[in-house]
Amino acid sequence: MEPVDAVVIGAGVVGLAVARALAMAGREVVVLEAENAFGTITSARNSEVVHAGLYYPTGSLRAQLCVRGKGLLYDFCTSHGVAHRRCGKLIVATTADELPALDRLQATALANGVPDLQRLTAAEAQALEPALHCVGALLSPSTGIVDSHGLMLALLGDAEAAGAALALCSPVRGGRITPQGIELDVGGEAPMALRAATVVNSAGLQAPALARALAGLPAQHVPQDHLAKGCYFSLPGRAPFSRLVYPAPGQSSHLGVHLTLDLGGQARFGPSFEWVDHIDYTVEAAGADAFYDQVRRYWPALPDGALQPGYAGLRPKISGPGEPAADFRIDGPAVHGVPGLVNLFGIESPGLTSCLAIADVVQQALGPPPA
Repeated sequence: MEPVDAVVIGAGVVGLAVARALAMAGREVVVLEAENAFGTITSARNSEVVHAGLYYPTGSLRAQLCVRGKGLLYDFCTSHGVAHRRCGKLIVATTADELPALDRLQATALANGVPDLQRLTAAEAQALEPALHCVGALLSPSTGIVDSHGLMLALLGDAEAAGAALALCSPVRGGRITPQGIELDVGGEAPMALRAATVVNSAGLQAPALARALAGLPAQHVPQDHLAKGCYFSLPGRAPFSRLVYPAPGQSSHLGVHLTLDLGGQARFGPSFEWVDHIDYTVEAAGADAFYDQVRRYWPALPDGALQPGYAGLRPKISGPGEPAADFRIDGPAVHGVPGLVNLFGIESPGLTSCLAIADVVQQALGPPPA
């Protein structure tokens, strides 16, 4: 059995950030990725938005790590030449009865440590975005967009420069907790068994299933996993907006059909929201039909038939239909009692924004590397 110091399971943006942090702290790190490239699942199927930290319950990990991670992410992108733009976001009320939602959101943002929201009148918002319809808005100047692949490439580069190794096509089938360490059964063309002093389960959609396959981890420490599918539709050509546009939040945790931009200026609308029981990234063209009325509330000039199928993503949820949205779970030895093990559960949005802050928390949960 091959002994290793630290294994990170999953080479998405969070796994790569964790591997970087552990390697730069002096650990010998191996990243095991089931696919044939890094960042091809959840990290490749998101909005690429750098979130400000407006929506999450005050005191939650999602709020704290988003706000801290946003600053770390902008600094990292600047220092590493990762393409990004602090374009800002407008959260818009399209009817008078939605204006109180803006007040509530501004209060939550302030409590979360986001003091830069600016309340705008309809005229002020339309001066920024002439194509916009609203009766009032909030401007979030610290919201932005980032090249997620470029970000992951830079994280991997730092990790490898510090001695980390990435093993592709290396799915972890299961394992067991022993007094000598955590044993992992690794599949692929050359199956192997590893014994690691430290294991970080950053397997995203598969994180709960992987934790359940780890013999010796008490079942009560593994949450039930759920899948929620979201589809995006794109607008051909350059959009008549330079900022992101989100509708005022309603009562659910779903933020509605919003407009995001890529770094080339193309608009994407979405996501939809559907609970599913299997992984499926199909985007049906007819799904756009439900978007037009919602988008036209803030962009009345959206042409008929303009929306084209874009892509779909799945959120790795640990709360199901009718349940309150779950917080991030970073379950280290202090939670489950297994030395050297950290499970990352429910790392959905704003996971990309929070990746560097999550990595810091994981490193702290594990403590210093062995002498």
